[in-house]
Amino acid sequence: MQGDSTSHLPLCESPPLMERANLARAPPLAMPPSITAAAVPIKRRDAKLRQGRAASRRTLGGFSVMSASPPPAAAASDHLSAPEPDALKLSGPTPSQSRFQVDLVSECGAETALASESSPPEYSAEPLRDAASGGEEAKGRFRVVNFAASSPDAAPADSAQNGDTVMSDGSLHSSTGGQQHHHYDTHTNTYYLRTFGHNTIDAVPNIDFYRQTAAPLGEKLIRPTLSELHDELDKEPFEDGFANGEELTPAEEAAAKEASESKGVVKFGWIKGVLVRCMLNIWGVMLFIRMTWIVGQAGIAYSCIIVIMATVVTTITGCSTSAIATNGFVRGGGAYYLISRSLGPEFGGSIGLIFAFANAVAVAMYVVGFAETVVELLINFDALMLDQINDVRIIGTITVILLLGISVAGMEWEAKAQIFLLFILVTAIFNYFIGTFIPVESKEKFGFFSYDASILADNFGPDFRGQTFFSVFSIFFPAATGILAGANISGDLADPQMAIPKGTLLAILITGLVYMGVAISAGACIVRDATGMESNVTLSGLNCTDAACKFGYDFTSCRPVGGGKSACKFGLHNDFQVMSVVSGFGPLITAGIFSATLSSALASLVSAPKVFQALCKDNIYPGIAVFGKGYGKNNEPLRGYLLTFGIALAFIVIAELNVIAPIISNFFLASYALINFSVFHASLANSPGWRPSFKYYNMWVSLAGAILCCVVMFIINWWAALLTNVIVLSLYIYVSYKKPDVNWGSSTQALTYHQALTHSLQLCGVADHIKTYRPQCLVMTGAPNSRPALLHLVHAFTKNVGLMLCGHVRVSSRRPNFKELNSDMLRYQRWLLNNSSKAFYTPVVAEDLRQGTQYLLQAAGLGRLRPNTLVLGFKNDWRIGDIKEVETYINLMHDAFDFQYGVVILRLREGLDISHIQGQGTVLYSFQDKDVVVSVDMSKDSDGDSSRPSSKATSVQNKKRSPTVPLNVADQRLLDASQQFQQKQGKGTIDVWWLFDDGGLTLLIPYLIANKKKWKDCKIRVFIGGKINRIDHDRRAMATLLSKFRIDFSDITVLGDINTKPKSEGLTEFAQMIEQYKLREDDMEQEAAEKLKSEEPWRITDNELELYKAKSNRQIRLNELLKEHSSTANLIVMSMPLARKGAVSSALYMAWLDTLSKDLPPILLVRGNHQSVLTFYS
Repeated sequence: MQGDSTSHLPLCESPPLMERANLARAPPLAMPPSITAAAVPIKRRDAKLRQGRAASRRTLGGFSVMSASPPPAAAASDHLSAPEPDALKLSGPTPSQSRFQVDLVSECGAETALASESSPPEYSAEPLRDAASGGEEAKGRFRVVNFAASSPDAAPADSAQNGDTVMSDGSLHSSTGGQQHHHYDTHTNTYYLRTFGHNTIDAVPNIDFYRQTAAPLGEKLIRPTLSELHDELDKEPFEDGFANGEELTPAEEAAAKEASESKGVVKFGWIKGVLVRCMLNIWGVMLFIRMTWIVGQAGIAYSCIIVIMATVVTTITGCSTSAIATNGFVRGGGAYYLISRSLGPEFGGSIGLIFAFANAVAVAMYVVGFAETVVELLINFDALMLDQINDVRIIGTITVILLLGISVAGMEWEAKAQIFLLFILVTAIFNYFIGTFIPVESKEKFGFFSYDASILADNFGPDFRGQTFFSVFSIFFPAATGILAGANISGDLADPQMAIPKGTLLAILITGLVYMGVAISAGACIVRDATGMESNVTLSGLNCTDAACKFGYDFTSCRPVGGGKSACKFGLHNDFQVMSVVSGFGPLITAGIFSATLSSALASLVSAPKVFQALCKDNIYPGIAVFGKGYGKNNEPLRGYLLTFGIALAFIVIAELNVIAPIISNFFLASYALINFSVFHASLANSPGWRPSFKYYNMWVSLAGAILCCVVMFIINWWAALLTNVIVLSLYIYVSYKKPDVNWGSSTQALTYHQALTHSLQLCGVADHIKTYRPQCLVMTGAPNSRPALLHLVHAFTKNVGLMLCGHVRVSSRRPNFKELNSDMLRYQRWLLNNSSKAFYTPVVAEDLRQGTQYLLQAAGLGRLRPNTLVLGFKNDWRIGDIKEVETYINLMHDAFDFQYGVVILRLREGLDISHIQGQGTVLYSFQDKDVVVSVDMSKDSDGDSSRPSSKATSVQNKKRSPTVPLNVADQRLLDASQQFQQKQGKGTIDVWWLFDDGGLTLLIPYLIANKKKWKDCKIRVFIGGKINRIDHDRRAMATLLSKFRIDFSDITVLGDINTKPKSEGLTEFAQMIEQYKLREDDMEQEAAEKLKSEEPWRITDNELELYKAKSNRQIRLNELLKEHSSTANLIVMSMPLARKGAVSSALYMAWLDTLSKDLPPILLVRGNHQSVLTFYS
């Protein structure tokens, strides 16, 4: 093949940036003038060349590999001339280039080297041979050129000559043969100062190799493939010419595009991106208007317990979130991304949808809370616009429009707004705590007396009024949610792995301490009941037990009696706005309420579209992808914002969220439960890929957190918890049914593997038992889609029952193409999965069919999951093909019996193999040249990225076929017959001819088939041999046996005339069938006959024919009986005759099988290994 400059492929990644900088500063390599090679660049897509890089060379076998690019003039020339000194200053790749540029050169013969010892050589340019003569020297990715050998004297003076020290395999040249070996360094002394790996095509470890997107300074780096490093140099060139012989996958291209567009995108650190958002979301309106009421109901002690319980749940969830977030690079999508990539699309898809919806409705909740506070102020000032409900709608609508504008303006503006709102919120909290230390006499009538031990003691215990501990807990817990506010914008974080753990856990700690501080301070300085009137001053001489009595107030008169309603309007129990009374400046608390509601609404308004955008990109649910489109440099989901706005506006207009609020809380809790369960599940699966850098988690603690979240769901609202579980389960079932074609390496897959491995090992310690016998079939299908009838029928009795392996012997006398073999293995296994065939594709490469089958008989399977039955298709063309193939075919059965396998043969009148029919999209890839290759575009089939559909190649099969060719009648019948077992079988029969006891396999297989849905209308009829005078007895005996085996049957027929002489037509036809295979020893000398028999063992001798005459007649007679009794059966299952190995020739045995099964409905010839597979013992 001609080695032109456009056919070269690069072989490895460029060195790291520091190394490249060192190389750029190195002086040019001094090269002997005898070298006439011009380096030819290997181009990478969009790669830019940078001048000034020194060349480095590596000897590979008899070749020298150059990591340098050529001068432009040399690259354009077809002939190599002696280079000028300036021409040796070669250019190299830029930092963005992803491969070393490699050229291959060879040395001339040893004669020139010998001549150089006596006299200095005259160096002359040797032109390249023409393309025809040089084609064998240039293959694929390398360019092979010649240069004259040089002597050690010709080496530069500054080159260190050391024959004992081998610096690398790329720095030395040596002569071969029995002559003296000359080792000399072709590098300058700067060689010793260079970075390791500069002179090898093998890549050193580099983080860029593990990225799914391009590196920040250039395009994506790809390490050399194993084929590029290992394959022979004369391999065929790759077709596409890309760096590693593969195109980028669509997901990689999209990721690279996203990475290139992300330059200049606003990214947040852990404070602004996570800490601020989480604190704003956790510090909701509950802090200002419900925390004091909780203290009044539960007391200081129980209030602290409630806060601690909620904090424990959120802390465990935060640790689980941190563990998942630090187990690899986190993209946008928040809770949905974390759950889906951990537990798989089923859980992730179900939670993602309800989590996005919950955030959208949460916007309405917070906005309505803000609007209600504003309306209360309007009422106080008598400034209502219409009425209370409509004012809430008007104010809420205006507010959500303003918040939408802030969100759409971009994450940077939204972050600034959050900082401003946090400042107001923190100021309001400090305002409250400062106010608790300032005693104001005018506030005493409202129940505030500053810190006092008697008030602390009085409020320490609970005083539940119409509430219980758990009901109060259910009211508080929603205030602790919001810990995922930072994780929800994971795609906008500069370093999610650092930001999410640090910001989330610190936010939980700070907010928990603030909640507990408010509870303790409120309980220490505010009494539970107060009238708000000056007249409640205590009178001397009266008994007063209230804590306020110490300060001269008696509020006992307004306390409820017997569970009635309290007459007091102030105090912890009665006034939700008591924090405004206590604070240093009351309006700041109102501003804090506004800040808490607006910040939470803003966070939810941003989170919902981000989560929904990630869900849309994964395309799990049809019809929602339109909302995932991003705009601008920040990839803002504007359509998602509008959808969230619409949902929020719908609930704002309702203006009554008392029913929907518990459901939303349960949606959040369901997400927390699944996050905790994800960590437990991933740890339980023990996958090597589960290695989070966040170490402060425990799988059992995470499991406890998941259980706690479920318990809290039912504590808050049992019917809402049930509804949440029903919704999650429904979505889970839907996604499971749709089977989204994604591969995210979830812990579900890891646990499946772990369980399969564990159970496989456990099975190895379990002895075989008749009751647990399952037919495990090695089906010699070849390409699985070339014999669909064979595949479908075996699948009928192995589906969900036993193992099925599709054996494929790839016959090749040359060295196999293992890359092609691995590619086909993935392709055919995918075909089986997409066609709902529960089977494993198992190919082997062998020199002949028998050798390959022996490999499979010995090595196929794993542990106890090994085949015990060999299934073959009948060889219909045995009489017109090579008789050696018949010998091989029969020997396959002998080998199976030797390995204690059962043997099953399927025969259809029309045949089984449809691979010769062009345009059916069944033969995806051909291993042998004689095979027909159907035109199916598989060029995009790759497993490079797991987030894209993994079976794209299969989906293309039906779209890109060869031009349809009209089928002849025979081929049309063959196609129809190949699909007959895929169709529902109508009312008919499965006829079982159980003539010989093989252990029960002949009876078990039809029983398993009859139990399938497609065969349920078929009845089993049993045919057995017997004597004329014992027909009734034999029928009753068989009926008894079948009843003990618990096998339903419709009829039993005893054949008493099997041994009757067959018709003359059958005898004549059989004689004609075997005529060409007879040895005819009577026509030759005995010695010649014996020699011919030894050379052609398949020939039938007269003695053999006479010895097995009765058996031959039996096959003819049985065929007549089959036509008489079973010509209308849907399927015939019959005992297969055995032939003694070494005694019955292959031709005779094949004639028996052919005679027995010809001109019949689909027939299975079955012979078990004569070990019982049925039992009537319990």
